Amino acid sequence: MKVRVRRIDPNEQKIPITTEYIKLESFLKLANVVESGGMAKNFILNEEVTVNGEVCTMRGKKLRPGDRVGFDGNMYLVTQGNENLT
Repeated sequence: MKVRVRRIDPNEQKIPITTEYIKLESFLKLANVVESGGMAKNFILNEEVTVNGEVCTMRGKKLRPGDRVGFDGNMYLVTQGNENLT
């Protein structure tokens, strides 16, 4: 059995979603880090976004609670519902 241990980053921002998943492109807009879907698409295709520590070039990548997104030196944690925002 594999056990995955993740270091908790106190500086990561929690972004709650109310659905089962959200696409990466939409997540960047929800997190307010890009102004439009076109901007999100360009950043993703230029390999400037990571998902769970790996570069992701799929703008339709489904993110679920617990996934971590890295962009522009910042980390964002996908959370479920209305968990506390910090």
